[in-house]
Amino acid sequence: MMSFLANTETVFWNYFTLSIGFFAQFLFSSRMLVQWISAEKNKRVTSDLLFWQISLIASFFLFLYGYLRHDFSIMLGQVITYYIYIRNIQLHNAWLKYHFLFRYFVYFFPILAIGFSLWHGAFDVSKLFKNEKIPLWLLIGGSFGQILFTMRFVYQWIYSEKIKKSELPLGFWMLSLTGSLMIFTYAVIRLDWVLLAGHSMGIFTYVRNIMILNQSKKTDVNAQ
Repeated sequence: MMSFLANTETVFWNYFTLSIGFFAQFLFSSRMLVQWISAEKNKRVTSDLLFWQISLIASFFLFLYGYLRHDFSIMLGQVITYYIYIRNIQLHNAWLKYHFLFRYFVYFFPILAIGFSLWHGAFDVSKLFKNEKIPLWLLIGGSFGQILFTMRFVYQWIYSEKIKKSELPLGFWMLSLTGSLMIFTYAVIRLDWVLLAGHSMGIFTYVRNIMILNQSKKTDVNAQ
């Protein structure tokens, strides 16, 4: 009886953890849909507050998913962009409008979670880039694609800090498209349907935003 209850609890916990991960991916896809609709409506690429709010919520849940799965790579990958999302919300002058308890909880949660996990030895960092099921060349290619995909927000952050305004410049979309194509190729070879579904829509959105940016630049030149 005890064994049955333990197995039931394990299955429930696994499904609960997966549901958090899929919810996070759904939010990430939703933010791109929201941004794309806004860009089509305004005929230019926009950096709306809602895009960053959804991004932060999605990143929080994906970070939580990584924590529950004891997957240090997921947590590490989210930390950089997590704080860039917060910074963009600050650039929209919206961060201080949230309750201070909410701000402090959101701000310190990743730091405390990573520190707690490392302190209790929940992760084996030495195995972070070791996977016998994935060839080394494919692992390197997929990892490089993920690095590019993460660096797009670093580029966006530096660009926005320079102009003191939250923007999604051309370089952001070029890095998004390049990284997404590499990850998509990785997913095809690995038959990873979650990655395939997530990046299929993303590639279309990135191409469309590049087209809108180029069209808006031509319109601005002609107007001059």
